[in-house]
Amino acid sequence: MAPTPGGNRRTRIHVVSDVHGNARDLARAGEGADALICLGDLVLFLDYADHSRGIFPDLFGTENADRLVELRTARRFTEARELGARLWSGVGTDRFTAIEKAVRRQYAELFAAFPTPTYATYGNVDMPALWAEYARPGTTVLDGERVEIAGRVFGFVGGGLRTPMRTPYEISDEEYAAKIEAVGEVDVLCTHIPPEVPDLVYDTVARRFERGSRALLDAIRRTRPRYALFGHVHQPLVRRMRIGATECVNVGHFAGSGRPWALEW
Repeated sequence: MAPTPGGNRRTRIHVVSDVHGNARDLARAGEGADALICLGDLVLFLDYADHSRGIFPDLFGTENADRLVELRTARRFTEARELGARLWSGVGTDRFTAIEKAVRRQYAELFAAFPTPTYATYGNVDMPALWAEYARPGTTVLDGERVEIAGRVFGFVGGGLRTPMRTPYEISDEEYAAKIEAVGEVDVLCTHIPPEVPDLVYDTVARRFERGSRALLDAIRRTRPRYALFGHVHQPLVRRMRIGATECVNVGHFAGSGRPWALEW
């Protein structure tokens, strides 16, 4: 990286979120950067853009995946769960064992693709209990914790809030707020989900509001970080907005774009 005119070397960080199985592009995501930050959702359970990809269609076929997406998009969550229950009843092994086996295959490939150094937190579809088995030296996993990178303090809060989707790492509003509080004042606040602002949480393709965090919004207003970085909403109405002194950025749907978002100073 070229030095600045005053002789000081600039720092460049690449940030990704919602990787959803895209190991090929993840292996290149750190090129030209001093570090990579991953805001979670490594696992691909079902690709809403291509219903043939993911754990669900691998187990039950594309036609059933089409139907599940149709029900979820229409917010017919009870019918979606009933469909899932019928399908799982025909599987020879129990649901948790089948999903964990598939997730392990994805994690083995994805964690191997992380460059050094990588700083990562969990998404709502991740299985945190498995991460310690796959995170290699050079990958630091943080949740409700802080780390200093080139003189700036980064705070990390992973997971999502509870929804009718019942994804693996959804927690209560109170538990999430406690993690936000534990992080405290930082220069860059890194989360998987966005603050609870309508323009940031509405997905224009899924045609629904995803869950954002009120505690996160309150912390942004109170502690005034330089940046609040997040993902989770794949096709947001607005990707970037300022809240007070803070630049809030949805870093993008990495599974679809294959491109990291860059932060320099």
